[in-house]
Amino acid sequence: MKALVTRLDSFGDVLLAGPAVRAVAARADHVTMVCGSRGAPAARLLPGVDEVLVWEAPWGGFEPPDVSRADIDALVERVDADTALILTSFHQSPLPTALVLRLAGVRYIAADSEDYPGSLLDLRHHRAPHAHEAEAALDLAEAAGFPAPDDGWLRVRTPPRADALTGPDPYVVLHPGASVPARAWSPGRAAEAVRELAAAGHRVLVTGGPGERGLTAHVAGAHGTDLGGRTDAPTLAGVLAGAAAVVTGNTAPAHLAAAVGTPVVSLFAPVVPAERWRPYGVPYVLLGDQDAPCADSRARDCPVPGHPCLNTVTATDVAAAVEKLIAVAQPMGET
Repeated sequence: MKALVTRLDSFGDVLLAGPAVRAVAARADHVTMVCGSRGAPAARLLPGVDEVLVWEAPWGGFEPPDVSRADIDALVERVDADTALILTSFHQSPLPTALVLRLAGVRYIAADSEDYPGSLLDLRHHRAPHAHEAEAALDLAEAAGFPAPDDGWLRVRTPPRADALTGPDPYVVLHPGASVPARAWSPGRAAEAVRELAAAGHRVLVTGGPGERGLTAHVAGAHGTDLGGRTDAPTLAGVLAGAAAVVTGNTAPAHLAAAVGTPVVSLFAPVVPAERWRPYGVPYVLLGDQDAPCADSRARDCPVPGHPCLNTVTATDVAAAVEKLIAVAQPMGET
C-alpha cells in the first residue's frame, strides 16, 4: 500500500503529525508526506516518512500563493498513493486538499471534517472537541485503520551530536523568537531571564534562525552563548536533546524539544488553546495568562497593548520553572 499524509502548515505542526505518520508507516509499504516549505525540514526528521513532497497550498500558510491551475495540475501528476490522511488544525477545512487528491486518483481519503464532504472523503471523522493536535491526528489515523504501533509520543530520527556547538553538559536553552509575534516573549524579558539563569549557575544557550541573529545576540548578551543562525533542523534537535530544559514560546522548538524528550518551560500566549498546542509527552511548566483578553483570538499580532499575557511573566518566574523541571523527574505529563 502506498500511503500519503498531508500537513500543510509549519514546522511545529508537522512534528505534531509524527505519531500519526508512524501509525500509517506501520501498515503501509511507502509513506509520502506532503507539506509546505516551512514544514518540510520537520517532515524529513520524522520516522516513517519515505518521501517528502513539498507544495505550497493556496489555502494554507501566512502568505499563501495565488491559485494556479498549472501548479495544481503539477501536484496531481506527482501524487502516487492509494490511501491518504489529511491532517488539519481544528479550524481548517480538509476539503480543498481532498479535491486535489481525488483528482490525483487517491482511492481512499480520510480527514476530520465538520463540513459536508460530498464524495471527497471516504472517512469523515469528527475530532474530540478538546484533543491535543497530536492526539487528534492519531485518533484520525486509528479511525482510518492505522492504530498506534507505539506509545504515541513525539519522535524524530536520532539527531546528530551537537557537542562541538554546545560545549559540555549541563546547559539550558532559551529560544526567544516565534513565527507569530503574538506568541513571543519580549526581548527585554528574555535577556533578563538569561542573566537570572546565569546568576543561578546555569550555562544558557540562545537559539534562533538565520533571520533572528540580532534578537539572539541581544538576548544572549554577555551572560549567554549566542547560537543564532547556527543550527539547521537536525542540529537544533541535537542541541535541544542535550539540554536540561528548554525555555520557549508556543513555537516549533517547543515541539522539537518534546520530540527529543527534553522538558519545556512554555511561555504560552493564549491566542490558541494550550490544551491543543502545549508541549506534548514531556514534563512542562506553562507560563502566561491563559485568561487574557486575546484568548482564542488566533491573532498573529497581539491585540492588547503591552502584550500582558506574556509580559507579566518575569525572569524570576522562568528561573523558578527551570529549577522545578530539573529537580522533578517525571516521565510524562505536566509538572
